Amino acid sequence: MRELPKLFKARMKQQLKEEYEDFLACYEREGYAGLRVNTEKISVERFRGLFPFPLEPVPWTDCGFYYEKMREQDEEEARKAAGVTKHPYYYAGLYYIQEPSAMLPASVLPVNPGDRVLDLCAAPGGKSTHLAAKLGGKGLLVANDASASRAKALLKNLTVWGCTNSVITGETPEKLLEAFGCFFDKILVDAPCSGEGMFRKDAGLVKSWEERGPQEYAAIQKQILDCAVKMLRPSGMLLYSTCTFSEVEDEQVIAWILEQHKDLELVEQVIPGPWKNQTDGKTPDGFARGYAPCEKAVRLWPHRICGEGHFLALLRKRGVEKTEGSEAAETTGFASLNYSGLAQKQADLPEKSAKSGKKNRKKAGADHTKTTSFHQRSEEAASLEAEEFFRLLPSSLFEGHTLRQIGDQYFLLPENIHLPGSLRYLRTGLLLGTAKKARFEPDQALAMALGTSDYPQVLNLSAGDERVIRYLKGETINLLPEEAEKKKGWVLICVDGFGIGWGKYAGDTIKNKYYPGWRLQ
Repeated sequence: MRELPKLFKARMKQQLKEEYEDFLACYEREGYAGLRVNTEKISVERFRGLFPFPLEPVPWTDCGFYYEKMREQDEEEARKAAGVTKHPYYYAGLYYIQEPSAMLPASVLPVNPGDRVLDLCAAPGGKSTHLAAKLGGKGLLVANDASASRAKALLKNLTVWGCTNSVITGETPEKLLEAFGCFFDKILVDAPCSGEGMFRKDAGLVKSWEERGPQEYAAIQKQILDCAVKMLRPSGMLLYSTCTFSEVEDEQVIAWILEQHKDLELVEQVIPGPWKNQTDGKTPDGFARGYAPCEKAVRLWPHRICGEGHFLALLRKRGVEKTEGSEAAETTGFASLNYSGLAQKQADLPEKSAKSGKKNRKKAGADHTKTTSFHQRSEEAASLEAEEFFRLLPSSLFEGHTLRQIGDQYFLLPENIHLPGSLRYLRTGLLLGTAKKARFEPDQALAMALGTSDYPQVLNLSAGDERVIRYLKGETINLLPEEAEKKKGWVLICVDGFGIGWGKYAGDTIKNKYYPGWRLQ
């Protein structure tokens, strides 16, 4: 059994009373591994028919599954399950690997298509991808993380997911509040915490807990949550969650924010899932209610469920919903978007080197307000080759979006959304590609948002075709005689109908254009 801090065990014994021994015993077992299906790309039913590994539903979300229950598997089964993270469907963004209990927060937050949503502490992106799927390509998702290193993973995961309506920022909550004001319909705050719920999976968190403890994190959580509440529009909803069991970081933080903001109320959470028996008519089996005064909050305990544990509290801001956004959001527009060379370097995507980023910074600042209609050529906004390429894409991709040029890059952004300036943006919308001298190169991000019916030149490989793995490793693709038809130009590489990257025809081969930083090792 993993060695737990003595102070932690003493507190949990007092907190859980007769359930303490069961709680302690769960640390003698291995944890659970789960995945969540990308319902923006594929239905759950079709995914289950294609996926070659056994799956068991996670009861509190309609798109989550256990693919591995390590304590119930023999060595051979565990070895096979490990292949889940190396399967071509994973690289096609058909699913996201996520700890099962961590799937609940985004499931509970009632996000609807068209909402303006903020994921304030978003990295590495599990909850952001879930929120993006609930938006269905409509509205706006702002995914933020103040840590530049963690934001790299956030950007990659949203890109692989094929999200077309997200904006990724790397700012403090205070800076976002200053820029956006009261702007968002829904906010998720999965707060940094002492990580008690992850002790079974990560031994390093035990040492961190001993060094810092719940009190230090509670101060940070209050600061973050206070900013988040001020960015929430009247009648908007905020979901606060942690993966810790400490009342100091959970109920006491919620009690504090309710005292600070009298226009907030704690509301009942609707837990999705086919629950057959409920102890109080509202709380699913295996779940527990929060401690007073937060009885409407929900706890997941690792000895009660197949998961690591979580705490969730759903808050609503009283008041009449406004139809317009904040003054800051409506007036600043794109005039001073800080799409700097540093941000591009940190993006970990095929954009610009630090040197070329500096070269384009001035151009980006001058060109932010240029807008190009998909149906009307604008010589100031796009090269002829870029325009010709865009006309090969389905019109549905452009519906509800505006095509913008920033420097020599082209983006699709949700229309009628005016982003505030003076923020560090790692990505604004869907990156379509880059104009390089006399040519245009489509971006990896665009490929992840497309399928076989979305582009005229496609090489669609089956998941079992060995060329898929060769492509993901960055190797040149050899064409079969029936595939080599003297084609030229860009080709979308797909696996069973889903885009994984670009290539370029070269006789009876395809030059590999898969992003080097993502290549399979």
